[in-house]
Amino acid sequence: MKLSVVIVNYNVKYFLEQCLYSALKAAQGIDTEIFVVDNNSVDGSCAMVAEKFPQVKLIENKKNTGFAVANNQAIRQSTGEYVLLLNPDTLIEEDTFSKTLKFMDEHPDAGGLGVKMIDGKGNYLPESKRGFPSPMVAFYKIFGLSSLFPKSRRFNQYYMGHLSKDAINEVDVLAGAFMLLRRSALDKVGLLDEDFFMYGEDIDLSYRIIKGGYKNYYFPETRIIHYKGESTKKGSVNYVRMFYNAMSIFAQKNLSARNAATFSFLINCAIYFRAFLAIVSRFLQRIALPLADVAIMYGGMAMLGTKWSAYIFEGRTFPTEFFTIVAPIYVLIWALSIFYSGGYENKAKPLSVARGIVAGTLVILIGYALLPENMRFSRAMIMFGTGFSLLAINAFRLLIGAIWPSRFQFDMGRKSHIAVVGTQAEADRVVEVLNQSSLKYQYAGFINPDGQTDRKAIGDISQISEIVKINKIDELIFCSADMTAQQIIGQMLQLDGNEVHFKIAPPESLSIIGSNSIDTAGDLYTVNFNTIVKPQNVRNKRTFDILSAVVLLAISPVLWFICGHPGRLYRNIFSVLAGRRTWVGFSGQSTNPVLPKIKSGVLNLALIQYGDSATAEQCEKTDLFYAKDYQLRNDLAIMARGIKLLSRQ
Repeated sequence: MKLSVVIVNYNVKYFLEQCLYSALKAAQGIDTEIFVVDNNSVDGSCAMVAEKFPQVKLIENKKNTGFAVANNQAIRQSTGEYVLLLNPDTLIEEDTFSKTLKFMDEHPDAGGLGVKMIDGKGNYLPESKRGFPSPMVAFYKIFGLSSLFPKSRRFNQYYMGHLSKDAINEVDVLAGAFMLLRRSALDKVGLLDEDFFMYGEDIDLSYRIIKGGYKNYYFPETRIIHYKGESTKKGSVNYVRMFYNAMSIFAQKNLSARNAATFSFLINCAIYFRAFLAIVSRFLQRIALPLADVAIMYGGMAMLGTKWSAYIFEGRTFPTEFFTIVAPIYVLIWALSIFYSGGYENKAKPLSVARGIVAGTLVILIGYALLPENMRFSRAMIMFGTGFSLLAINAFRLLIGAIWPSRFQFDMGRKSHIAVVGTQAEADRVVEVLNQSSLKYQYAGFINPDGQTDRKAIGDISQISEIVKINKIDELIFCSADMTAQQIIGQMLQLDGNEVHFKIAPPESLSIIGSNSIDTAGDLYTVNFNTIVKPQNVRNKRTFDILSAVVLLAISPVLWFICGHPGRLYRNIFSVLAGRRTWVGFSGQSTNPVLPKIKSGVLNLALIQYGDSATAEQCEKTDLFYAKDYQLRNDLAIMARGIKLLSRQ
């Protein structure tokens, strides 16, 4: 056996599917075995591999054993002269295996090899080549000097910035996303260290390969796409802790006692420093826009209150209570109403902001009528504040969207312009997948990938730059059934610099993958079953739960005679109020991995339609219907029909 490929998977079924398609293409003509080690995924990954890739050797773990343990499981069973550790969130070119194996055969001193990696937008990933994290290298990396001086041999040794990204070079560390290893080197230095759960094991193994007398090479003559699943987690405290603790394990194992102590001190500083930054950054990102809105609305109310009171009172102003109590309460009500209307979602619509402000105004007017006389200052001020807020907040959103489009975008109702690069038959299939997802888009047409004239196409592959520019294309979807990975990556690099996103549609799949990270919302289009977990629906459902719980609590003495079991009824009411349960949820009997996670329900659609004797098939059918076509009126109807069951356990 020439090559053994090992892929460790955890809940990234659609990316794994694309990875396996590309690996099988690259393996043609090479004696290859492919292992998939699944770390107890719950998204249907194992079933997909068994159904679509029967030639792949599947190892199903019953718990998440971690990256090192899972890789070692397959390595011990493998028989290849070379072992490739490959991430599931990658796509490789058709010649990747042949080129890299040829290089390894010609360089017997090579113990390991890594390749040039780009992300899903065609950007070069600097972790394609790395240096060992000595205390000073770690210091420069932790405190940002490597980013300030990206080409410096001293300050950016971590990413070896002084070496060309387009030239073959010896490097210290191979990236775990693609590590091609010589079997004889592994036999000499050992497998991955299982003390590492995630992160750091690639550094440790690379270090041991060099200590064993071999060399590690960076080989840029073939490329892979790495969607970099951890990219959206780097702001999390958990990522910071796991990554830098892995560095600490490496230091204690491989450095001298003095250097290890220095390194561990830096690591602990980094953990607290980065954790603090992560918490502050996340808090500021969530609170910045609401705080700005509150400041704008209060500033407007203060200015208008001063002007209006001076006009109607001939130079006098409202009492201090208006500016310190009443106006702030009005502003907070407007801000809360904007939140519940969806005005703080990513790419919120102007209508959501306007709807929130108008709804808040109605609440304020109702409350105004209940205020004592000395607190009723002016209805006109409420209307002035409403008008000002409508204009000022929408104008502010447009302004920050223009200044920081990567941070905030106002949804002006423009649909994404999408073009498909593939044959008409494959493009039609992709459009069908798009139609079954939740995406709102405008289809510009398909681009012929083979360069031949097709009158039904909007152009051919040689015209792709002009097509993107003239048709104002936002997204290009490449059909991997009609194009090689090499062609796809080449087009992505050619279009680098254009404001266009890329996605890839694997053959015969219900997924479309791209364009930057496996964890970024919107970068994976699948048949949509998750409308129930849209932010606005989550808020609406929670609001409905609270209001209905309050109403049920008020009429609970009457419900005693309808439901029975008063103790259970009150327990359910207070569980819903506390957010531990929801009134309507899933049956709990379905094992379908596409169902989103929601709180446990007191009632469910299967119970109402079929009773306690509902079959697993009936439960799955009703759960899917409830998740996909979620409406508040469905919750209300289920509660009305199941009112006698509100006290069930």
